[in-house]
Amino acid sequence: VQLQASGGGLVQAGGSLRPSCAASGRTFSSYAMGWFRQAPGKEREFVSRITGTGSSTYYADSVKGRFMISRVNAENTVYFQMNNLKPEDTAVYYCAADPNPFGSAAEPGDYDYWGQGTQVTVSS
Repeated sequence: VQLQASGGGLVQAGGSLRPSCAASGRTFSSYAMGWFRQAPGKEREFVSRITGTGSSTYYADSVKGRFMISRVNAENTVYFQMNNLKPEDTAVYYCAADPNPFGSAAEPGDYDYWGQGTQVTVSS
């Protein structure tokens, strides 16, 4: 599986962005998809996950109520709607694929495939 993330950018606090992640291959629904982020000097952290069918979603407490993950399996694409952005959301955001399409796995080691990352910068 190859992943290509796009849609990051520079936005003022309170603004919105909608990154997306396009996957290659014909078995996209066999993978759960996640978003992680890494700020300078910090470890990569879990942000959100969606199961293979899209029936279940999971979020870090820091983004609950502001971010929403979704997927369109027919398009091999996962979307990440980010609303009410805060300066502390500034990071490189990575999409990742877990060959287990179920459950709530949130550790980077659970994901086998990674996109190249897209920069999100929120100014105050």
